[in-house]
Amino acid sequence: MIAMQVASLIAEYVVFLELTDEDELNPDTAVKMMEALGGHLEEFDKDFLRELVDAFPVIAEAYSGEAQEVVRNITYGFYLEEALAVDDPVRLAELEALRDARD
Repeated sequence: MIAMQVASLIAEYVVFLELTDEDELNPDTAVKMMEALGGHLEEFDKDFLRELVDAFPVIAEAYSGEAQEVVRNITYGFYLEEALAVDDPVRLAELEALRDARD
């Protein structure tokens, strides 16, 4: 339950930073805030991070359009699967191949 709530908070934060017009939010500030968020995410306990990763697709359904896509891509954008696989070189290689295919 707490992971869903935290994922929702993170999603709101990321959607705001990603989709707010440059006239309303300085792009440099948005980048700094995203980098700070990424640093905090890397510090989460791996079990909790797994719960968050699994929660993002679920909560994405509450959004529409571009915001839904932003939420669906949080795991990808912050390299969260890679953070979870840090001790698994085989999984890291799989993730790298998936990332290469996507880009």
